Amino acid sequence: MRNMMAARDPHRFVNDLGDEAVERLIARLESRAKDSVFTSLIDKYSSQLILTDPAKVLEVGCGTGAMIRSFVRSKDFNGHAVGVDQSGSFINAAKSFARYEHLENRLQFQIGDAHNLDFPSASFDTVIANTLISHVSDPARVLEEMARVVWPGGIIAVFDGDYASLTYAFPDHDFGRQMDSALATASFNNPRVMRDLPRMLDTYDLQLVSAWGDAVVEIGEGSYFKSFAETYAPYVTSSGLMAEDDVDSWLSVQREAMESGTFFASCNYYTYLLRRV
Repeated sequence: MRNMMAARDPHRFVNDLGDEAVERLIARLESRAKDSVFTSLIDKYSSQLILTDPAKVLEVGCGTGAMIRSFVRSKDFNGHAVGVDQSGSFINAAKSFARYEHLENRLQFQIGDAHNLDFPSASFDTVIANTLISHVSDPARVLEEMARVVWPGGIIAVFDGDYASLTYAFPDHDFGRQMDSALATASFNNPRVMRDLPRMLDTYDLQLVSAWGDAVVEIGEGSYFKSFAETYAPYVTSSGLMAEDDVDSWLSVQREAMESGTFFASCNYYTYLLRRV
């Protein structure tokens, strides 16, 4: 394992990436939103959100808008939603996808910083952070901003992975553990942040309504973790965490395992539903 401090989370530093790298991230976000392995987790927590009628919902770090589009398409949704992301490229893609799905009258996107949201206090009844907080520079500041812009009594939903639990099967277990760690470090600024959230809530007048965990597991075949590996493994090399030949060999083993039906990968994901008191 090389110097772990060299890693730069591609989502945190998305505005420093070239066009080709950004397009790969856009493709990853959209493919993930169509993968039942992942969408079942989103449906699970979104179905538990009790919205006002009409609702006013904010997604912070919306990416290409895939999650909030799905939310707005729901037959139970009546109101208006806003998506904010730091990447102009992501926001342009989000607007394009929303127009294609004829959602632009109920869904707005704008560039913004999750650490300093450009909305008055108590502007929304529901605020969502969907796989955001693992990427940001300062999770506590982002949580503080979400608490500020939600109404008293409103709900904040935080969903993300515990990427220290991310693992792919590999015949050489020691090397496999190194690659798992490098992949999490290269891809996520805060791979363990979901373990820290319970200690942060009182500071921002947030009450835990409910929380749960789900293991995302693919055995035999891979779709969600296939896209994950192919999108983020190159950052292990570019961050200087592992040699390119080693990363390429690891990817080849994963692809062969998928083709032969011997693939295994897993990661734990957690959901927190919080109420602003």
